[in-house]
Amino acid sequence: MAGIEIINQRVREESAFVSSLKQEVGKVIVGQSALIDRLIIGLLTNGHVLLEGVPGLAKTLTIQTLSQALATDFQRIQFTPDLLPADLIGTLIYNQKEGDFIIKKGPVFSNIILADEINRAPAKVQSALLEAMQERQVTIGEETFALPQPFLVMATENPVEQEGTYPLPEAQVDRFMLKICVDYPSREEERLILDRMAHAEPPPPIQPIITPEQILRARQTVDEIYIDDKIKAYIIDLIFATREPEQAGLNLQEYMKYGASPRATISLTLAARAHAFMEGRGYVTPQDIKSVAPDVLRHRLLRTYEAEAAELTSDELIRHLLADPPVPCSMPPRD
Repeated sequence: MAGIEIINQRVREESAFVSSLKQEVGKVIVGQSALIDRLIIGLLTNGHVLLEGVPGLAKTLTIQTLSQALATDFQRIQFTPDLLPADLIGTLIYNQKEGDFIIKKGPVFSNIILADEINRAPAKVQSALLEAMQERQVTIGEETFALPQPFLVMATENPVEQEGTYPLPEAQVDRFMLKICVDYPSREEERLILDRMAHAEPPPPIQPIITPEQILRARQTVDEIYIDDKIKAYIIDLIFATREPEQAGLNLQEYMKYGASPRATISLTLAARAHAFMEGRGYVTPQDIKSVAPDVLRHRLLRTYEAEAAELTSDELIRHLLADPPVPCSMPPRD
């Protein structure tokens, strides 16, 4: 067991910042522990995150607070119908004195990008962001520039007030590693929010907890977390059950139009590793898979008209999927 003990020890050392980071963010944000966990998972796996929830649930505030605790560059971009690609990535400006064009980089050249209300921007702007998210680079004129590392897009959208919005195409939604549905707080959390925020004083300042170098080092450790062959087979069984539910013994084929792509397989594996990292473990268990699967899969399952008519949500379909494939035993690996 020497090998797993080494990676366990490394994970415990590298993940020590997680509790401090949560505690620092908790100075401002009440509750939303699942949301904060998923944002950290995106940070650890180099994956972008899409947040959906009604207005007033502190989606923007949570991302802003997290970025302050990361000691990284942060830019908030408010997406509006009149936004242009140049407003996002930058443009060429003519220098009359020099008689030449110079490049002015846009706000996308930052470590953490908050794309606020992303579905309010037109298709051209969404496509410009798509290149940045997928390729980690931006083209201005004839030159291509690499984006800083780490680079993470955290986008928000509201499920209400759809007038004047541009729905995100499936190809772009699939670029987000996780889609998180933000819900209302509990009564106890609502009371705490009232006591903490219902006054004119600003929230307490947030202290940086982790540097970009530490984030990149933690990502390397996440990549080393062990996944047993049985766990890999379980991941593939889940993904194939979304594509061929009848082969998995599920009577869901009339409700699912398209299943998850191989990108979902990769995202589910990376997210499970990051979840194990946050738990201080050097190996992945089936519970890690079940914990992150809804956030990885909910935006990748395209429902049929029959599912919409039956009011079957993606989350309900995922619950059926997670209940069916045999779960392998969660034994730690052996050398």
